[in-house]
Amino acid sequence: MFFNKIKSMRSLKTIPRVLLLVLMGISATKGDVIARVVKFEGNVFIKRLGMSTFSDQVKVGDAIVNGDAIKVGESSFAAVIYIDDRSVIKIKENSKFSFMDSKNTRTIDLVHGTLLNKINTDKRKKAFRIQTPVSVASIKGTEFAAIVSQKGTEEFVCKEGSFEVLNMISGQTVKVNAGQKAFSNATGDLVQAVASPKDYPSDPEFKSDFNEFENFNIEEEAIEYLEEETINKIAEPEKITPENSAEIEFEKLKTKKEIDSEVVESLEVEKTEKQTKPEPPPKPFSMGLGIGSATVDGILYNQLAFRPEIYFMKVGVGLDLILYVDNEGNIKTEEWDIENDPSLLLDKILYIRYGRETDVFWAKYGSLEGVTFGYGGLLNNYSNMMEFPSVRRVGLNTGVNLGPVSSNFFIANFKDLSRGGTLSGLRLNYRVSKDFPLSFGINYITDGNMFSGFKDRDNDSYPDVFDDFPDSTNMWNDSDGDGIPDPHYGLDSSIWDIDADGNNIIDTDQDSILLKATPFSIKNNTAKTNGLSFDIGYPIVSSKLFTLKLYAEYNKLNFPGVKNIDSTFIRTDRSGSGITFPGIMSSIFGILNLSLEYRIINGSYIPQFFDQAYDLNRVVTSTLGGNTIIQTKDMAIFNDYNDDLNSSGLYGSGGLNLFNLVSISASYANMKSDTTELKSFASYLNLNTENIPKISSAMAYYQRNNDANPFDFENPTKNTIMGYRIGYELSKGVSLIWDFRQFYRDDGTGKIEPIQQTTIETSFNF
Repeated sequence: MFFNKIKSMRSLKTIPRVLLLVLMGISATKGDVIARVVKFEGNVFIKRLGMSTFSDQVKVGDAIVNGDAIKVGESSFAAVIYIDDRSVIKIKENSKFSFMDSKNTRTIDLVHGTLLNKINTDKRKKAFRIQTPVSVASIKGTEFAAIVSQKGTEEFVCKEGSFEVLNMISGQTVKVNAGQKAFSNATGDLVQAVASPKDYPSDPEFKSDFNEFENFNIEEEAIEYLEEETINKIAEPEKITPENSAEIEFEKLKTKKEIDSEVVESLEVEKTEKQTKPEPPPKPFSMGLGIGSATVDGILYNQLAFRPEIYFMKVGVGLDLILYVDNEGNIKTEEWDIENDPSLLLDKILYIRYGRETDVFWAKYGSLEGVTFGYGGLLNNYSNMMEFPSVRRVGLNTGVNLGPVSSNFFIANFKDLSRGGTLSGLRLNYRVSKDFPLSFGINYITDGNMFSGFKDRDNDSYPDVFDDFPDSTNMWNDSDGDGIPDPHYGLDSSIWDIDADGNNIIDTDQDSILLKATPFSIKNNTAKTNGLSFDIGYPIVSSKLFTLKLYAEYNKLNFPGVKNIDSTFIRTDRSGSGITFPGIMSSIFGILNLSLEYRIINGSYIPQFFDQAYDLNRVVTSTLGGNTIIQTKDMAIFNDYNDDLNSSGLYGSGGLNLFNLVSISASYANMKSDTTELKSFASYLNLNTENIPKISSAMAYYQRNNDANPFDFENPTKNTIMGYRIGYELSKGVSLIWDFRQFYRDDGTGKIEPIQQTTIETSFNF
């Protein structure tokens, strides 16, 4: 027996047991410890309170804190004992549940799986219940099993005592006594029946029954197990002689410190820092099937998408194989014309990844999200997926970790390289040592050509957004929108529109006509930008309950001037810098993350210039007197304000994870000068839908930067983006996904119009 084995360790006197007990008591006070793990085998993981993933592999003696969750994998099991009343929960394979204690009630929230329970009555001070997706079992003191299948059926089997089951859909209640069972489902059905011995789940993992734990000393047994794991490394006591006595005493002291440290580490509950323990490996293969609609190049298509994902060792591959069908049943073949455009192969790869960001080498190719360098002064939360699937970008993010030195490199879109350049960056970071964790970072970000994001299908140098004939190399303007081109150079006069302004008067019979100006041409037009930054950071406090980090940044942006006599595009040479000091970053209980910065800006510097919406406002278009005006992001901001202004102000951000039910993050900046005040606001909301019936996903976001009033929701500007994603579960593995994005551009008349991208699809995951 396992526990007989660890009890034999009590004869060992080399460990100061009193000290160990004190340390365990100190650890327990760090959270509301309600139970401990007493047995396990295989893949058993804990999701700590405030965390989003099952990242902790359990150990015997591990503390269970109110709000924690446990997941037991295939061919695995575990047992947990409550500290106060010594009730025991045995968990069979493929189970997931969470602990929820209140002042008067103890609840097990069972998502799926099988629990074998023995609930004691002698010392119990709280009402005990099992909550499932559709039912609640109220226990008066008994031995019973709760079974929730992933198909949605629920079963409760009573071995001793009695309990009541409530179906939350219909409101029906039944009492279940020894030798009985109850069935419950999502349609409101609740049926009581006689239980046969085979209805009670078998317990092959345990060679004994619940009585094994009756006299189990929770704290001491946890300590004994931890002692054993370390002491096994110690050889049998050596004979002490004058020659070796000092050496042996030193080894004893060294071993004692190692054991003490191991005990404290193993019993700590809160995980406020980034998890380093491996998550359960993903399945080697999964397939997603999407059926719905999407807007591509302004045209609404029906879509059929196959999204296989393959994982092997550290390698993961995700494909995006989509067919677009119009309302007449025609397939959009341009997406598969690989023979004439081999680059289309890039669009079929959603991602290829290797390793994790904590590995010595890691890389991800394809979709990029949440790319941040340092403390985000230049590059913050960048994503190349904001216009997906209408615009498909293929990037790279990779890095190396070699001791105190780490690096990060990214390319936003390989397709842009053929059009003059793309957004890219490199970060190098150095940490002095583990004992003195002062870190230094240097970042370089550049956009080789801000115009490279313009699509030009016919290669006539006029981007599709301005080209009224994007598939014709010698036509581009149609002022009245009748499908007949305006007169312009290089076009056969026989196909000119004789009434190009659409006023029903032949143009030759008028003294003057008003036509669209020649569109902006990307030929010989290049707009670059680059940034350089330095940062330094030092963790002042690094405990499991509270962290506090002090940092500073110096950022510089440069926008080279552009003046082309053959183009209407002219950009003044600009540059600026920004200093962040002090910057404070803190984490409290792993639930609340806060940061506060004081910023000083000189000249044409824009904090977080390369942000999530960069690809949307990288180039902004407007009209003036019939002419198309092209502005890069810096021009759109500083042409309206003094680009030599010096300003200062505060930037703050916060993130809150409420019991792993909802995650909320927001940031706000207020920069003031003598004549100008610019504000920025961004927010993000995400619901954990694991415990929300029928909802498979729910998130929303809003961002509006460098604006006079980011909270003027009725009057959005070109700096505004918003969106949401909602998934409704039709049945197990089948969800209806609604993905909506909205941003704003000039409509060609000087007015702001919303650009909406909506994708509706039925997703099948198996």
